[in-house]
Amino acid sequence: MGMPSISISFSEIAATAIKRGDRGIIAMILKDTNIPEVNPVVCVSEADIPANLSDDNKEQIRLALRGYVNAPSKVIAYVLNKTADNYKAALDYLKTIKFNYLVVPSVGTDKKTAEIVSYVKAERTAKKLIKAVLPNTKGDNEAIINYTTEKTFIGDKAYTAEQFCSRIAGIIAGTPLKMSSTYAPLPELTDCTRLTKERMDTAVDGGEFIVWWDGEKVKTGRGVNSLTTLTPEKNTQFQKIKIMDALDMISDDIRRTTEDNYIGKYPNNYDNKCLLMSAIGNYFDELMRLSVIEGYTLEIDIEANRSFLKGRGTDVTKMSDEEIKRANTGSNVFLKVALTMTDAIEDVALNITI
Repeated sequence: MGMPSISISFSEIAATAIKRGDRGIIAMILKDTNIPEVNPVVCVSEADIPANLSDDNKEQIRLALRGYVNAPSKVIAYVLNKTADNYKAALDYLKTIKFNYLVVPSVGTDKKTAEIVSYVKAERTAKKLIKAVLPNTKGDNEAIINYTTEKTFIGDKAYTAEQFCSRIAGIIAGTPLKMSSTYAPLPELTDCTRLTKERMDTAVDGGEFIVWWDGEKVKTGRGVNSLTTLTPEKNTQFQKIKIMDALDMISDDIRRTTEDNYIGKYPNNYDNKCLLMSAIGNYFDELMRLSVIEGYTLEIDIEANRSFLKGRGTDVTKMSDEEIKRANTGSNVFLKVALTMTDAIEDVALNITI
């Protein structure tokens, strides 16, 4: 009779992909002399900001909530005592909740950027696919957005890179899945540190997220993360914030849905492996329809199966690929997928002749 529960679950999760990708969740670590009665603070709108927070911290939450096309789904602010010398309590709590982007308005002043980079990398290794927006941080990692514009201005008020990371996190979290954060306008800004075209190109190539003055207004540069060291496994697509948001969503969806509806619930035979692939394929088909991806291939990983069998002492030298594919692999299912991602329009070449 097949596995209706997992097929239905993958179809349902795919159908909501665009809606879920339109509004990310921001986690924020603040330091204040006043700790709210309810901590952490969950803010869906400005009305949720506690009155006893400092004006600077209230503004940080407001900056994040501005968003872009959409506002973030919510801002979860964990407030530490102003005298705290580390972020451990906040980071331990954040391990227990779901969020997409982390921002810490005091991270540069506290000289804790390396700590946050290590935390994000460790969480991603543990399959919690979070990312962070940090000031002047050469993370060389797809999960670290390195915001580097020295100053931005609203009238006479200047914001350092550290103070403006919350706004950048809000822009990214409020960017719909079908769009990128490239050239997002910041209508509230009246100016910013101005850079030459050559300096902006160098910044983007160096994994820096910037804002710039285009002669009329301030807007973001190319939506890139801090990854600069490329490998065959991590090519230029991994440098795009849009692509990474989609990949992280796909990875989370497949892992969570498989855990909830497949693992421990079915015998690990070849037929059920094929049914799992069919369910995941239905998910990818829907993502293609929604223009999240352009194409995919999905199959049992024969080489991984072969390596597993050899490790258990099986003589695989005379086994065909088909036999390897159908072999008993204990409790393990080895699959492989190749995705073709859909990017946003960011580069336009127009040749005019008269």
